[in-house]
Amino acid sequence: MQSPHTGIRMCLPLFAATIGTMTTPAERASAVAFAQQSCALESLTPSSAVIAAAGRYERGDLSTDRLLSEGSAESVADKILVRTILLIERGWPFSGDLQELRAIHQGLFTGVYDDAGTLRTGDTTKGKNARSSNPEAFFPAGLIETGAANISRELAEKRNLKCLDRADFVNALAHIYDELGYLHPFVGGNAMVLRIFASRLSHDAGWDLDWGTVDAASYKNAKHSAYNGDTSAFERLFGTIIRPANPTRSFLIAGWDQGPAH
Repeated sequence: MQSPHTGIRMCLPLFAATIGTMTTPAERASAVAFAQQSCALESLTPSSAVIAAAGRYERGDLSTDRLLSEGSAESVADKILVRTILLIERGWPFSGDLQELRAIHQGLFTGVYDDAGTLRTGDTTKGKNARSSNPEAFFPAGLIETGAANISRELAEKRNLKCLDRADFVNALAHIYDELGYLHPFVGGNAMVLRIFASRLSHDAGWDLDWGTVDAASYKNAKHSAYNGDTSAFERLFGTIIRPANPTRSFLIAGWDQGPAH
């Protein structure tokens, strides 16, 4: 059975920047809201203790170093929430390639999983999905670097999705998002990495994504459909959460009402 993604090609923009250290309440509020929504989309429930600590961080009453010590040391959800906030504050290199994906993964999952920032080495499938018997359910592990380079070339040819009308941008982003999902460079945590990368890519192309309006069921359905070769659900999803980029605020957004991060 031929994979619906056989023609995978892709390319990522080459930037040498990072998110700057957050100093305003609006920036911290944006980071906390995005981190909480990212956990919710993966059905992760942080403890009330770490949620309260995130609130103190948001108000400026708690440093990120102190935030790291809050919550349960055994709770994956607590760790990921805090690591997401920490990643947003400290930033990562915007290299626009596989190294950027690895940097995001390492930032999110250091201290959570032993393989943070490490590419998977074994082929994997979609669990109990009907196509799980297909050894090519995700991109072959031995070709991940080649696949990522191909995606980078495609994005470069498309000018990193810049200067596109709304409809064209939505379609192009859904395609790239699907290709990155199929690439599946890590054993776990791919979706969380991809949402952050897509938000950064979109912002640099002139659009912001508001993940705050997305529910876990809709996101899961879009992933399932794309996995089987139909990106229309992602097109509809992105079509409802984009608006022209606001250069004064963080691009990791879960609620427009947070306001500009001046």
